[in-house]
Amino acid sequence: MSLSTATLAPSSSVVAASVLTGAGSRIRSIDALRGLVILLMLVDHAREFFFFHAQVSDPMDVETTSPALFFTRLSAHLCAPVFVALTGLGAWLYANRNGGAKAASGFLLKRGLFLVGLELTVVSFAWTFSLTPETIFLQVIWAIGLSMIALAALVHLPRWALIAVGLVIVLGHNLLDPISFQPGQPGHALWAVLHDRGVVESPWGGQARTSYPLLPWIGIIALGYGAGPWFAGPQAQRLKRLALTGLGALALFAVLRTINLYGEPTPWAVQATPIQTVMSVLNLTKYPPSADFVLLTLGAGSLILAGLEKAPDRLVGLLAVFGGAPLFFYLIHLYGLHLLHIGALAVFGPNQGEGFSVPGVGWLWLLAAAVALPCWFACRWFAGLKRASNQPWMKYL
Repeated sequence: MSLSTATLAPSSSVVAASVLTGAGSRIRSIDALRGLVILLMLVDHAREFFFFHAQVSDPMDVETTSPALFFTRLSAHLCAPVFVALTGLGAWLYANRNGGAKAASGFLLKRGLFLVGLELTVVSFAWTFSLTPETIFLQVIWAIGLSMIALAALVHLPRWALIAVGLVIVLGHNLLDPISFQPGQPGHALWAVLHDRGVVESPWGGQARTSYPLLPWIGIIALGYGAGPWFAGPQAQRLKRLALTGLGALALFAVLRTINLYGEPTPWAVQATPIQTVMSVLNLTKYPPSADFVLLTLGAGSLILAGLEKAPDRLVGLLAVFGGAPLFFYLIHLYGLHLLHIGALAVFGPNQGEGFSVPGVGWLWLLAAAVALPCWFACRWFAGLKRASNQPWMKYL
């Protein structure tokens, strides 16, 4: 998950997605949006490490999950779709600056392979602190890496065809929901990777869980790439397109969710209270992301991005520090939360089984804020270090 605010050239494991105007000033809204969503991700990961007594399943159980916990979890749903779409956008910006689709294709392939390797090693260890975990969870970094590899091929299509492929995948993949393969059947492993969240046995023992089935993410990254030319034109035109796209996506989400027949495997129903009914409507499937899930999150993301282009410079600048080194942030916040949990256990002892939990949802937000502060300074330091470095391997971090 990584893009840099330093330049338009690649400087991380994904692609730089900041835009330089003709006058040389930077439009930092893209990095600011990325910074905003990874802060929401930080809150959700604080829940993973410090809320053992109320872990949230997917889809979230409306009857047993409190509204505060439900909407905290819901806010984090913005992160992966926005990030994958911005990765596609960044790939177009790289292509536009460095010679077209051929240059972007090679870049995407190498960075994608790097991210897959990172998920299997450094990221996996951050979650488990085990060199030989019984289960390897193939999560968002893995999905972004494979999506980049897929985009490396798709960038050679005409723009209209690439956008069409993205829309067909995003809006049509739920037609594949009835297809399933039982463990041991031919096709089970491939289908678990592409569409059905499942467990795949490895030839050398152990297993891998495909937490982020791949197919819809390929559609999302393709749509992000297709939106790239908007960021090479006038700001007013870009804002109009972002607003229309966001409103259109949310309108289609409202239609599909009202009909309650397609776009989301979990139908909503009237509940005992109005707030629970709202929760039921917003209880959307993330693994893999349903059509409704993508419409809601990318629709909201488009509107937020348009808003950030007009937001106060100070706010945008603060958020852009996180968004300028998000892979670095992703790694240090995971290791930081894990070490912090170990420290809490050492000082206070377990209070929920073998883990230590904070007493309420508000504590998760406070904990995330406390972790975010040193991470902000670390990200600012690291961005400066990368700008000053001439080492080719630094662009991978």
